[in-house]
Amino acid sequence: MATKATIYKALLNIANMDSHYYAEHNLTLAKHPSETDLRLMVRLIAFVLNASEELVFTKGISAEDEPDLWKKSLGGDIELWIDLGQPDEKRIKKACGRSEEVIIYTYQDGMATAWWKSIETSLTRFSNLKVVFLDIEGDVEALAKRAMNLQANILDGELTLQEDEESVVVREQQWM
Repeated sequence: MATKATIYKALLNIANMDSHYYAEHNLTLAKHPSETDLRLMVRLIAFVLNASEELVFTKGISAEDEPDLWKKSLGGDIELWIDLGQPDEKRIKKACGRSEEVIIYTYQDGMATAWWKSIETSLTRFSNLKVVFLDIEGDVEALAKRAMNLQANILDGELTLQEDEESVVVREQQWM
């Protein structure tokens, strides 16, 4: 019998002073059985960094033809495609062909750096692609709870994610 996804609820208050976006989002995230708490929280961080009413979580790991998050137009066109980790060149090419903008958020320093060095030169042809390394300071996995009430503040390109006494700082390093 297949293991089912674990449901997480997140009440997220976002104050992005850089883009002047202030909103509360009540989110439901399905954590795939093979997904780690770190990856779940990186999905949440990616949402915060690109937050809008139209941005939604997809089936993620469960669907090969969908990103982790996307924003679609009213006509169904993909405006923003967000992937996490270290996708292969074929997946990136497909994403860039299907979407106006593609962002890859990579994390886990050693693996991310090795992936980037092996793929960097082949990605320069994609003008609608951004690759961003997330430098996470603090124990982001400690924030992963089945019911989360998080405050997200962004100022000068630095995200502070906080719940009660625990907080994490995330800085974006644009690689491309």
